Amino acid sequence: MNSPRADAIVLLAHGSPDPDWLAPALLTAARLRQLAPDTPIEVATLEHGPSLANAVTTLAAAHHRRIAVIPLFLSPGGKHIKRDVPALVASVQASHPDLALHLSPGAIGMDAPVLDALAAAALLRADLS
Repeated sequence: MNSPRADAIVLLAHGSPDPDWLAPALLTAARLRQLAPDTPIEVATLEHGPSLANAVTTLAAAHHRRIAVIPLFLSPGGKHIKRDVPALVASVQASHPDLALHLSPGAIGMDAPVLDALAAAALLRADLS
């Protein structure tokens, strides 16, 4: 669980094309921005929206070099972890060799309190060196 201190966080959401599935991740991002106003927090999606590659490129352009990626699996019917997330993070890392991407443990489900607790814990852990 030890990782370098993160400069920024990307919440990587996976869910259905229905716009309501993303609401908990957006709410969590908004709450985290209030808790840690100096830490950029982006929301990316595996499908149906902005990609992890785009979020990382945006953060890299703003000179963030240590980025924590937190997967949030939000589909109420899809209670499974997509096995391609580590490969996706590795692929984005390969495209940005000057960055340090850290894949944090994720959450399954769409309850905002669970997502908030997970992301808040990642913020606390991001402050550890």
